[in-house]
Amino acid sequence: MKKPKVLILRAAGTNCELETANAFKFVGGDPELVHITELRSGKKKLMDYAILSIPGGFSFGDDVGAGKVLANQVRHTLTDLRQFVRLGRPVIGICNGFQVLVKSGILPHSNACDQSASFTVNDSGKFETRWTHLRINTQSSCLFFKGLPEMIELPVAHGEGKLVLKSPRHLEDLKKTKSIALQYVTEDGKLMGYPHNPNGSIFNIAGLTNPEGNVLGLMPHPERFVSLHQHPNWTRQTYRKAPVGLEMFKNAVDYAR
Repeated sequence: MKKPKVLILRAAGTNCELETANAFKFVGGDPELVHITELRSGKKKLMDYAILSIPGGFSFGDDVGAGKVLANQVRHTLTDLRQFVRLGRPVIGICNGFQVLVKSGILPHSNACDQSASFTVNDSGKFETRWTHLRINTQSSCLFFKGLPEMIELPVAHGEGKLVLKSPRHLEDLKKTKSIALQYVTEDGKLMGYPHNPNGSIFNIAGLTNPEGNVLGLMPHPERFVSLHQHPNWTRQTYRKAPVGLEMFKNAVDYAR
């Protein structure tokens, strides 16, 4: 069976591309690291791939805001990205990649003409890196979460992870369209502030999807939980959960196939 081709987007400062590529490879994808300049020159073409992944890191040093420079390049270079999305092909942006998807206008709604969301520095004023409890919105149609339990755990590692919206109306719109894919919660599933919400993101939002469910942006790193041994609690007898990060990538590859 032919393996779906996965474009792992690279730029100066990205540093999670190898882990992301390995995750796709583990579940039967055919990942390829592609630099943004290769797409700009026409050497590589987005439409030749079945899946797009924008990995984490600090693209262009986050000099004018996390992911902003790469977002501008994506907006003006990947002119067929909206068509890619409309065709239903899976797109995932992780951490810096999430910031890129939001600041390029692909999320929350890929058909929108303006940017309705952004990111700013964590409320704590420092880089936050730890495992977090997360709740999947079971009403969302996001393909990446198919078959996963409502409560999951993934690690975060970011300094500008606080999602902000242009107005309260936009939050109500996200709720109405079921675009809130993932939220930071306590171990028993409650919405609470810091440290459970590591950045102060509005409504504890950790991930967004488009209404169609084929685009996902999230701050936690699923590529860092593709083996049970990566979980800090893996030696405990009570811990028997499958690596949810691996399942997310598998869902994308199975869908593309």
